[in-house]
Amino acid sequence: MTAKSAIPAPIQAPADAAERRAHRPVVVYPNGTLPAPDMARLEEARATLEKIDEIIVPPRDGGAFEVPKGHFFRVVSIEGPQVGDLNLWNAADLSERFFSGKTRALHATHVSVGDRLWSSLPHLRPMATITHDTLAWYGWDEDGAGLHDVIGTRCDPYTNRLLSGGDYHHCCHSNLTRALGGVKGLAFREAEPHVHDVLNVFMCTGFTKDTHQYFMKASPVRPGDYIEFFAEIDLIGALSACPGGDCSATHSSDAAACYPLKVEIFRPDMGLLKDWPFPARNGYRNPE
Repeated sequence: MTAKSAIPAPIQAPADAAERRAHRPVVVYPNGTLPAPDMARLEEARATLEKIDEIIVPPRDGGAFEVPKGHFFRVVSIEGPQVGDLNLWNAADLSERFFSGKTRALHATHVSVGDRLWSSLPHLRPMATITHDTLAWYGWDEDGAGLHDVIGTRCDPYTNRLLSGGDYHHCCHSNLTRALGGVKGLAFREAEPHVHDVLNVFMCTGFTKDTHQYFMKASPVRPGDYIEFFAEIDLIGALSACPGGDCSATHSSDAAACYPLKVEIFRPDMGLLKDWPFPARNGYRNPE
């Protein structure tokens, strides 16, 4: 049997195919069903912010930082168009970490002001709330692309080896692993299992209209742009300055122009948040 003759015949559509396709879509988690953060109070707190720390994440590298609950942090573009991959953990328990899939399901494929970054099961609570985004004007472009996606997982050396046959040691996965290991005193292999799917900060992405494949295009981020978060729990964060630069063409190599990113930590007037409803771990308990 030749390879050509082994190709299966196309599946024929049934007679009622149009009827089956005609059902209306239903939003899985409708808007308005989630508890909404008090954005007016957070905006009031923002007016009192005092910067208490910052780190610079070098190009094609990672950096880690800590944010006490009730504080704010920003990821800032400082020298040129650059995207970043963000991981978050509970500072006291690395098993509680950012859950990009549930964040995507609860909000959307791309997030911005008022959306929250949710933690993994069984904890499932907001880890951080997005409070400001200088690129919120971008919205959706004619290609269907938006910013700050929770679709892509992160560039990693294993997929790069699978697709190219080569080894590259500064993919975002590796950068995040080294950053977490550095702040927690863990060897690479100890830290690696804690690295998880990311928030793609500043990355401009979508799905192609014909084949529905994940795509990237040049980020509109420019020096001075930032996205800001309010920490709902004590956090450890790690950020990778992606080797793809603005992700206009490539990643997982040294080919793209890359720039550093800055993370700034801010303390507000804590009196304004004295009765803020900081979230407890999810209350569901299996009876077994």
